[in-house]
Amino acid sequence: MYFFAFILKNLLRRPIRTALTVLGLAVAVGSMVALLGVADNVQRSVESAFDTRRVDLIVMQKNKPLGLDSDFGEFFTDEARKLPEVERLSEGVVSNATAKHNEGVMFLVQGWKPDNFGFEDMEVLNGRLLKAGDTYKVMIGKTLASNLNRKVGDTITFTADPDHPYEVIAVFKSRVVFEDGGAIVSFPDGQALTGKKVTGFSIRVKREGGDGAAQIDAVKAKIAALRDPKDKSVQLDAQSPETYVESVSQLKLIKAVSWIVSVIAFVIGVITMVNTMAMSVMERTHEIGILRAVGWPRRRVMSMILGEAVLLALAAALVGAVVAAGGLYALTRSPKVNGFIEPGLSPWVVALGTAITVLIGVAGGAYPAYRAARLLPTEALRHD
Repeated sequence: MYFFAFILKNLLRRPIRTALTVLGLAVAVGSMVALLGVADNVQRSVESAFDTRRVDLIVMQKNKPLGLDSDFGEFFTDEARKLPEVERLSEGVVSNATAKHNEGVMFLVQGWKPDNFGFEDMEVLNGRLLKAGDTYKVMIGKTLASNLNRKVGDTITFTADPDHPYEVIAVFKSRVVFEDGGAIVSFPDGQALTGKKVTGFSIRVKREGGDGAAQIDAVKAKIAALRDPKDKSVQLDAQSPETYVESVSQLKLIKAVSWIVSVIAFVIGVITMVNTMAMSVMERTHEIGILRAVGWPRRRVMSMILGEAVLLALAAALVGAVVAAGGLYALTRSPKVNGFIEPGLSPWVVALGTAITVLIGVAGGAYPAYRAARLLPTEALRHD
């Protein structure tokens, strides 16, 4: 306890430099944690939805990494429904959209049939669900309703179809951030708005014998073998929800950017820490010499310097987590992005950010600590 108090006292002797070092590290760490948090939130949100809806396979056009580029004929959904292993199938079309009266807000518009899995865990806050035969009707998520200032009974005119206003028949809440910030129309209306036939479909496989792994593999193989007589070049790819989420190019891009920022933050953090601790050692050369003269071993001197660096890093991690949480919250207040990301940091993201920051402290304090430990008492006491 005395040793910890001694280290803390050393840092508080130079409050301005300590505060600036913590603040600089916190900004770098906060940026890293915020981006990691965005990627984690999106991934967990989508995975949770698939798990709740008991989706076994996600099917999209092969070699279409963006997902939204997928487009194929209804021949595939008709044939897939006939497979004996398929219990249920839900197809849909999806694309980016804007409203004519507010083109600055981009969101996803999806075309669903009334039996789509997504309706099962959707909470209708006001209004009713889409039903067969609905035309020019739209359901909007609560986030989009706020962004567009629309409620049940109002109309939305999509820029893709300026001649037909859509009546808002429901405001809903979804577990998926994209759905909460998006719109859902009937499947035929979705085809008209997006210009697509089918973007993709989800499958529930019959559970016969254990977890149905054999049936899932059989469905994968049969779907991969399907060919549309009208366009034999089109191939489909059936993936598990976990594999699908990992393969989504947008999410992969966010993760890549997150780790690039993490590497940059790490390098900047190490340089900052080396500079701070090296200056500290230089200024305290005489003091270190006295400590060595009264019997402090080299290991204890190294522990002192490394302890100061790690304590600085932990303080930066705490401030950085607050900065990241506040930044995410502020970002999600903007209508331009709140339909695609959500606030909040999971514990593992905070833990990862803290671990990386502590590593910065150790890496940045290692050389100054080594240099301090190598000082001979006589040389240190003669230092001016």
